[in-house]
Amino acid sequence: MAEPALVLASASPRRRDLLSVLGLEFDVDPADIDEGVRPGEAPLAYVRRVASCKATTVAARNPAAVVLAADTTIDLDGVILAKPVDAADAVRMLEALSGREHLAHTAVAVATGGLLNVVEVTTTVRMRPLVRSEIDWYVETGEPLDKAGAYAIQGGAACFVESVAGSVSNVVGLPMAETVAALRAAGVVVCSR
Repeated sequence: MAEPALVLASASPRRRDLLSVLGLEFDVDPADIDEGVRPGEAPLAYVRRVASCKATTVAARNPAAVVLAADTTIDLDGVILAKPVDAADAVRMLEALSGREHLAHTAVAVATGGLLNVVEVTTTVRMRPLVRSEIDWYVETGEPLDKAGAYAIQGGAACFVESVAGSVSNVVGLPMAETVAALRAAGVVVCSR
């Protein structure tokens, strides 16, 4: 029996790159959904809702496929730091993260055959104290403008990160160990012959 088609319900080049290292063939079909935070919504509930909505939306268009979706946010003391709206917002976020510990949450949702499996992963990240000139330098690169929390651990912000406890790929946007387990549970052959 042939393996089901795999669809990545994300336009994120980082998720596409991470999934590609597994040697899987997949299509990309981004879900165009409202990712706004609801009043009073907790960070984990937020990523779970958004990832689930992405997966079910794309699964409705691809009913025979295994659909993988994910959503990541940064949690600073219970406050969601999503993608910055502009450079000033990126500066504000980086100043808030400076010298502090925060959480990176990702929900991974796999939809297939009318079933939805969602797992959540949390990583603790500590940034060293930052000075305004390096924040300005980083924001001017443009890199933080489409990243949750206004930074890319795999990019220029690597020099800001003092320590990571947990999955680094989770902070990038797709926790690999948990993603492999969820795909295997859905019948996708991953990391084996």
